[in-house]
Amino acid sequence: MTKPVVTRFAPSPTGFLHIGGARTALFNWLYARRMGGKMLLRIEDTDRERSSEAAVVAIIEGLAWLGLTADEPPVSQFERAARHRAVAEEMVAAGKAYYCYASQAELDEMREKARAEKRPPRYDGRWRDRDPSEAPEGVKPVIRLRAPQEGETIVYDQVQGEVRFPNRDLDDMVLLRSDGSPTYMHAVVVDDHDMGVTHIIRGDDHLTNAGRQTLIYQAMGWEVPVMAHIPLIHGEDGAKLSKRHGALGVDAYRGLGYLPRALLNYLARLGWSHGDEEIMALEDMIAWFDITDVNKGAARFDFAKLNALNGHYLRAAPDAELVDLLMTERDHLPNGEILKRKPDEETRALLSAAMAGLKERAKTLVELADSTTYLFAARPLPMEDKAEAILAEGGRAIVADLVPRLSAVGDWSATPLEDAVRAYAEEKGLKLGKAAQPLRAALTGRTTSPGVFDVLAVLGREEALARLSDQSI
Repeated sequence: MTKPVVTRFAPSPTGFLHIGGARTALFNWLYARRMGGKMLLRIEDTDRERSSEAAVVAIIEGLAWLGLTADEPPVSQFERAARHRAVAEEMVAAGKAYYCYASQAELDEMREKARAEKRPPRYDGRWRDRDPSEAPEGVKPVIRLRAPQEGETIVYDQVQGEVRFPNRDLDDMVLLRSDGSPTYMHAVVVDDHDMGVTHIIRGDDHLTNAGRQTLIYQAMGWEVPVMAHIPLIHGEDGAKLSKRHGALGVDAYRGLGYLPRALLNYLARLGWSHGDEEIMALEDMIAWFDITDVNKGAARFDFAKLNALNGHYLRAAPDAELVDLLMTERDHLPNGEILKRKPDEETRALLSAAMAGLKERAKTLVELADSTTYLFAARPLPMEDKAEAILAEGGRAIVADLVPRLSAVGDWSATPLEDAVRAYAEEKGLKLGKAAQPLRAALTGRTTSPGVFDVLAVLGREEALARLSDQSI
């Protein structure tokens, strides 16, 4: 019987959940869902100086915001140190590992000799076959793997293909330090085995670790998981992704106003594709995703594409959903205060009335929130320079002419209001836009907004006429 697929996401809690980590989590999550399995979360917190509880919280919250919640409670690698030690001692007892009493001075000497001979530093195996009774007094040993010295170790990688490591290059690595703490290489293998991980999907910066970790699996007689090392994400210029390219935490993307589903869609397309599909619902991603389809080459992060994708999802979202999103996300948006200027009930009503026009121009929730400014602005409205210029160059006279005509409109809705302005423009020999632009400036303080007749309707008779009167001659 085939074992159920188990993947894992194993971040180090030394900072936020960065965008590369989010994509790794997504690929693990998608593959587990596609195969009817589960994804686990392991917090690799053995580096106590750099690990923090705040980072653990940020990682878990970031995954939850994206909808990539693990299928079981997170596992702390640090809390499993006793198990790591027990396995290392078990390997010694089986002759698969040994105690090494080499001093730091001896190790430094080996390193200097290797450097002089222009070869990679390697432990020379001096305690590999010596009896611990020969150990110098007072020296606490490390435990090293008794690695094979001939032949090669082969990793059959689902993305990189067959990768061969000459065993002479894989020296007797340390499994347990002299203070009893496990090395990363050893802890990872023990944890993956104990958690039942069947597929390891991680960045290709771990590819060199795969050969060493395979040796530990083999020494213990454990089945080696299927491995897939995915390419890292680069910036648009091809350089390794940095903060200037977009290597921000997932919480920062939330603050920039991106929707989780848009970000997931974009991340899925970074290094993986399904035909020419650009827009993919989560259900489609699950149905289509296969780790063997991931490209070997590095993917390039492109903010313009992310913005375009996010804009698509904003326009496609139901108005009521976007109203809810703005209300729930306002504490995470840098301009969220805009949405707190009026009581919540009134804010919701105004957003609901205006959303159809607002969402057509916005690419992010930040832009969407910004476009609502006119709804909640207090009179007299602050004027952008361009809006003030339109009013100063004959616009106020047009607004003054239109105030009594609009006041006479019985049905205060977009179509009758447009009819009134259109009739005025024809009477004065003006193009409709020449009359509409001063109205927009007076009503919003800006030169861009949803349709001006929709703006009039949403603001309501009293507020709209008051704003127009403020700007009349």
